[in-house]
Amino acid sequence: MRLNGAVERDIREVRLPRWGSVIQTEGVVPFLVIDAGGVPVVPIRRFLTDFVAQGNSPRSVRSYAYTLLRWWRWLLAVEVGWDMAAPAECRDLLLWMGFHAKTRTSPRTKSRSTMGTINPITRKRYLDDRYAARTIRHSNAVVRSFYEFWIEIGEGPLLNPVPLSRRGAQPNAHHNPLVPFRAGGRLRYSPKLPKQRPREIPDPQWQQLFAALRHSRDRALLSLTVSTAARSAEILGLRPVDLDWGEQLVRVTRKGSGASQWLPASAEAFVWLRIWIAELGMPMQANHPLWQTIRRRDHGDGLRRQPLTYEALRKVLTRANEVLGTNWSMHDLRHTAALRMARDEHLSERDVQTILGHAHLSTTAEIYLVQDEAETITRIRRHLAERADPARPLPVPAPGYDDHDLSVLFGGGL
Repeated sequence: MRLNGAVERDIREVRLPRWGSVIQTEGVVPFLVIDAGGVPVVPIRRFLTDFVAQGNSPRSVRSYAYTLLRWWRWLLAVEVGWDMAAPAECRDLLLWMGFHAKTRTSPRTKSRSTMGTINPITRKRYLDDRYAARTIRHSNAVVRSFYEFWIEIGEGPLLNPVPLSRRGAQPNAHHNPLVPFRAGGRLRYSPKLPKQRPREIPDPQWQQLFAALRHSRDRALLSLTVSTAARSAEILGLRPVDLDWGEQLVRVTRKGSGASQWLPASAEAFVWLRIWIAELGMPMQANHPLWQTIRRRDHGDGLRRQPLTYEALRKVLTRANEVLGTNWSMHDLRHTAALRMARDEHLSERDVQTILGHAHLSTTAEIYLVQDEAETITRIRRHLAERADPARPLPVPAPGYDDHDLSVLFGGGL
């Protein structure tokens, strides 16, 4: 019931209906949300059309479509029209996502025993079925932008159901021109993000992971990733025309800006790349995808290979992780390359920023120019071992200092 404009609901009893779906289309909008009858949801379609016109990638359109599908299912569950939604609906969805587990299309099998636990080798947490804080924050941002579009054209509710926090001063009121602008304000119902440190694959474990790969294609792909620090989507988007064999460069399309950038790669990566292309046994067209499936499939027009997708690439790492008992991901390779470069005294911070494709140097510094946890633990262990060694030489006072005075001041030992 509503009290003072708010709504009180029993979040534990709410169940989202299996309503609608996201489909891929051949039109201007690459992904659409359809209702139970297979008809596109008009408010979402109009918003995504405007979203595409702003130059956003198909992957972003797909992500926004799935988030809005969940929002629509939530509104159906609480029986509120999309143009009648209030901040109470946003608040209760956040509480619901924090209480309920994600809906799975199939039950867990092998991963049931490890979900939510810490891997003893990588010291990384396995994913569970809970909604992560980043997922909830992304959901709030998408829904807010959806209503901003409709409020701007005058056909939506008067107030955005995803409000900004009432606390704090006006953002950028005293902006420092040397730092980037902050966002327009913190969303009221967004959870805080846990501080995450980049995870590097140590050299011995990288060698084990490389040896566990089955095919030259996978070795070439991972070698390129760990030497260029490119993102998975950027590496998967490579074509033969994006390779400069003489200078050992690869041209990637940056995820955020969409700009093209040449990145240097290791000689080893190009050796494996040459082996992979030779194993294909077929000429590659300049503008076709570089990475293709190992097995050829019949799609009605004969046997042919398919472009390697991100889901198939994840399966490659899954098989290797099962052999090694680890849970490394493709993004760990980017972290590994970035931390290796950050520790190189011959590379500047600007060099690392340029290779990583960060728009601001502060992003590179906050994430990668930090003290490595593993190295800190190694030095502390060495320190403790030296302190426990009875044969370690005691420090000798400098000339001019009295031994008795120093013993009183520091508690003995000199």
